[in-house]
Amino acid sequence: MISKNTICLWYDGTALDAATFYAETFPDSAVGAVLRAPGDYPAGKQGDVLTVEFTVMGIPCLGLNGGPGVKHNEAFSFQVATDDQAETDRLWNAIVGNGGQENVCGWCQDKWGLSWQITPRVLTAAIANPDQAAAKRAFDAMMGMGKIDIAAIEAALEG
Repeated sequence: MISKNTICLWYDGTALDAATFYAETFPDSAVGAVLRAPGDYPAGKQGDVLTVEFTVMGIPCLGLNGGPGVKHNEAFSFQVATDDQAETDRLWNAIVGNGGQENVCGWCQDKWGLSWQITPRVLTAAIANPDQAAAKRAFDAMMGMGKIDIAAIEAALEG
């Protein structure tokens, strides 16, 4: 059953592939009900996967195979707080290594164009540091990174 509030993500016939990847990659994620089209529609035929219910880290989502007309962009992203470099590397590498694309400051896009912020908790704490000079050093270090390097952030904090 669909949640009262669900994030709907538009795909071009690949919603089930994306949902399956997310379920295999992120903790507390799963693929739920798959609804097949009862008739032909502009982006598909009767029997094609129309929607896929899934969760990503506990967040209810609906993948809609709406066709090629709408593309994902950075205006929407999942921000994933990671606890250490191993988790940061695992998630970043899973997304980028599965046909995704690197971006800057901890951002990457999966092969379906959906944006992800793989953000170590250390980075968030560093930027919120009450010592403004330390926070700026950490922020400046982040600005030059793709995948976040926790050791480099910690070194920047130290000065």
